[in-house]
Amino acid sequence: MVRTFVLIVGVGSVGLFVAGCGGTSSPSATAPMNTTAAEKKNAVDEAHGHKPGAHGGILVSLGLDSYHAEAVFEKGGVVRLYMLGKDEARVQEIESQELTAYLTSYGMTESDKMTFRSEPQPGDSKGKTSLFTAKLPKDLIGKKVQVTVNNINVNGERFRIAFSNEHKDDHVAAEMPVKKEGDEEQKLFLTAGGLYTAADVAANGNTVPTVKYKGIRAQHDDNPKSGDKICPISKTKANPKFTWVIGGKTYQFCCIPCIEEFVVLAKEKPDEVKDPSSYVKK
Repeated sequence: MVRTFVLIVGVGSVGLFVAGCGGTSSPSATAPMNTTAAEKKNAVDEAHGHKPGAHGGILVSLGLDSYHAEAVFEKGGVVRLYMLGKDEARVQEIESQELTAYLTSYGMTESDKMTFRSEPQPGDSKGKTSLFTAKLPKDLIGKKVQVTVNNINVNGERFRIAFSNEHKDDHVAAEMPVKKEGDEEQKLFLTAGGLYTAADVAANGNTVPTVKYKGIRAQHDDNPKSGDKICPISKTKANPKFTWVIGGKTYQFCCIPCIEEFVVLAKEKPDEVKDPSSYVKK
């Protein structure tokens, strides 16, 4: 299961929104009952890590404070992602890996790909890294952008991280980017495999999600109510606008990237796919 942590950051900004796949990260500190609303908000902000990191970015907790990350936008379009431990002052090594990110500019419905590459810092062990770097496309440097890394492996656990260089209100849900069309997407959605059949391909209109749902923006609600349908991947509230037929059954998702991940699951690990009725908030 991929856990989603949405981080709204920018050099000098203090905005942070954390959405967990399977639950929002809860603050570890609580404010006294007789405190004012502002004081309570400050206590929650402090518990959620609303403070600048050592590199001028903003810290976010991963896995209910098991790990932290600090995202930093630098001049010239360089974006750095520092990995930290439970103790925010401790560097956290993770497996060296390439991280595929989807980059979207506000107001756009399609995204560009961007790759974060391992850049081990002094003291990192062989095959490990505590820093990833990427470079924004030239035409997006200086613009308001959102970056989403769909799959980062931290000691066997998989996370999704999204962050922006624009300050936003803490309670505004971040929008997920939409992937561009490409050969990989065509192959994934237009060929059968595992639980995903030729009949499913036809039922979905012999097309791909980026075409079928072009122009539709995803809004993530990480607080579904009991009885609400939830996305099989993110566990946020499902959006009836984003549906896909797998195994002859219609599933609802929160966004296009989650449709893709679920189809991959249906092809590679069909035994792990549950009936649509199972993806409901208890």
